[in-house]
Amino acid sequence: MSGFLDVITGQSPLTGGVVALGNFDGVHLGHRAVLQATIDAALELGAPAYAMTFEPHPYQVFRKDVEPFLIMQPQHKRYLLRELGIDGVITFPFTPEAAQMSARDFVEQVLIKACRVRQVVVGFDFVFGQGRRADAQQLAQLLEPHGVNVTIVEPQRDEGGEIISSSRIRDYLRNGQIEKANALLGRFFTIYGSIESGDQRGRELSFPTANISLGNTIRPAYGVYTVLTKPAGEEIIFPGIANIGVRPTFEGKTEMLEVHFFDFSGTVYAKDWVVSLLSYLRAEKKFDNVEDLKRQIEKDIQVARQLLQTKVDAALSKIVLSGEEYG
Repeated sequence: MSGFLDVITGQSPLTGGVVALGNFDGVHLGHRAVLQATIDAALELGAPAYAMTFEPHPYQVFRKDVEPFLIMQPQHKRYLLRELGIDGVITFPFTPEAAQMSARDFVEQVLIKACRVRQVVVGFDFVFGQGRRADAQQLAQLLEPHGVNVTIVEPQRDEGGEIISSSRIRDYLRNGQIEKANALLGRFFTIYGSIESGDQRGRELSFPTANISLGNTIRPAYGVYTVLTKPAGEEIIFPGIANIGVRPTFEGKTEMLEVHFFDFSGTVYAKDWVVSLLSYLRAEKKFDNVEDLKRQIEKDIQVARQLLQTKVDAALSKIVLSGEEYG
């Protein structure tokens, strides 16, 4: 994909720009402040604006047994970075060997020699180098002899004065507080993937569903959500209802996102779909029998339609569902 080049492999790395450093998982409102500062500095210098991300996420390298926690897939993140005005994304391959690189070596070998940075922008809590021992202030000290300035962006806060962070968003998602998570993201939390063949349980219940794997992204609270969906790369949007969980009524074991599209007729297979979560209706539960489950689904659909009727106009103004570059 043009512009998404690896700075370490020697494949014509992006150079000579203003570079934002960070993981940017979620590309939330705090990240956007860093990215906007990068774009502003690049415009002032007449240089390109780049973002350097560390993949896989360092936490995945240090903690092999960690449960899925990424707010978004790397390709989704790259897409959003470009949508926000970043000219290119440099992927730094974060390996166990890279984790041992000293702060000085990272600055001199990567930022100066490989990227030839003209300016660097980081968030207030940026840390790097072996053992994550160096912070934003030390980054500035190490770059000063090279004539490179560092902009340190202050924390962004929500209406209650709390700092916006990826960890807060993850906590909200795990607790079913989807609207709070969306507020910090500045968009809807989105899951995307290919439709997988299932056991046709939804069709048997008279509520056909499309099954989408959750992949290695974070698991929101099990339960039922109102959603807006669309096939990646297409314009039409379908409202619907979705369940995240394991379907305990049927003794299910596999975590899955199941989507029931409202007012949809057509083929959902052989396409990538993008699903944005708007609101959390209820927790997943085990029903005594299928008839009780059907009655509950009917109630869920009725509530979801009412909620979507009032929210969909506002939702469409900020939903991130394009997906042309996902893959």
